[in-house]
Amino acid sequence: MTQALTLARPYARAAFALARDAGRTADWSQALAFAAQVAANPQAHALLGHPQLGEAEAVGLLAPAQADEAFTRFLGLLVENRRVVLLPEIAGLYEDLRAEADRVVKAKVTAASELPAAELEAIKAALKKRFGREVEVSTAVDASLLGGAVIDAGDVVIDGSLKGKLARLQTSLAQ
Repeated sequence: MTQALTLARPYARAAFALARDAGRTADWSQALAFAAQVAANPQAHALLGHPQLGEAEAVGLLAPAQADEAFTRFLGLLVENRRVVLLPEIAGLYEDLRAEADRVVKAKVTAASELPAAELEAIKAALKKRFGREVEVSTAVDASLLGGAVIDAGDVVIDGSLKGKLARLQTSLAQ
């Protein structure tokens, strides 16, 4: 996976630069998500690897109908360099670059049970205040946390779960 990210990073940066210069970052975001979904499909993956499939046909399979010429050229470059398998990683890295440019922090809140909307809004407001940026929150449920929540916002992880508190207590008692 690390090698895939290393190979995908320059393509994601190039895609973002092209999209930003054209003022079409949202369009490219959707187009990359579509292409990544197609490339990750096992049946499409087998078809894309077929030696008799031409570059134009591969690009036609990967590109959404509304894709602009720059995006189709970008896909052509990926097909030519046999990097189509990197599309999911490229799309993910592109989204990270777009969020950074838009000054948006993506946070994942994992809780022991489903959190009420009011609590999510309070967490979102606290994160917005801490980072000084807009915050996009996604949620997950992990019953093994016992209670509380773990907030993962990029480089910052805030573990307020009972499981984490018990582990810290156990460590301090053992010392």
